[in-house]
This record gives sequence, C-alpha cells and structure tokens, in this order.
Amino acid sequence: MLLIACPHCGNRPETEFRCGGQAHIARPEQPGALNDEAWSQYLFVRKNPRGVHAERWCHAHGCGRWFNALRDTVSDRFLETYPMGAKPALSPESETRA
Repeated sequence: MLLIACPHCGNRPETEFRCGGQAHIARPEQPGALNDEAWSQYLFVRKNPRGVHAERWCHAHGCGRWFNALRDTVSDRFLETYPMGAKPALSPESETRA
C-alpha cells in the first residue's frame, strides 16, 4: 500500500486521501471581466505532465485538511508534501526521475 505523508498527521494509507488536481492556480483578479474562452481556460484546462507535478490533496478520512504535494506522475512517488500557502522546498522543474 502506498503511504502519503500528510503534513499534519504523518504517514497514512493512500485510501485516506483524495486528489484535488493541479496546485498553485491563481484565481483571476476580475473574473467578471473574462470572456467565455478565458473563463473556460481557468476552470477546465490543467497541466497533465509526465514527470514531477504539483497537486492539491485532501486528507479526507483523517484530519480533513488540504495540502500540496509534489508527485512524479510516472512512478507515482511523492517527493514532498507541504501545507497550503507554503512553498515546496523542491522545485518541480529541477527534479529529475531516478
């Protein structure tokens, strides 16, 4: 079983967590000023890279808190987890798969 390190609870089984998609997406400052295409891009278009990716995760069957994680989408390995609002110690662009 895969263990995920919740930054609030420690290592817990993967079945306790839910992925919330790509992390670090800024909400538009003036959403009402966006045309339909720009609003659609904000709502639905996300990166889907092969390799290291920043994601939002929820410890749904634990503390219930959201956090961010750097995960390698090829190996499914979690490189780092960190609280919402914090910056990762690692950079997704600088990581390479071993």
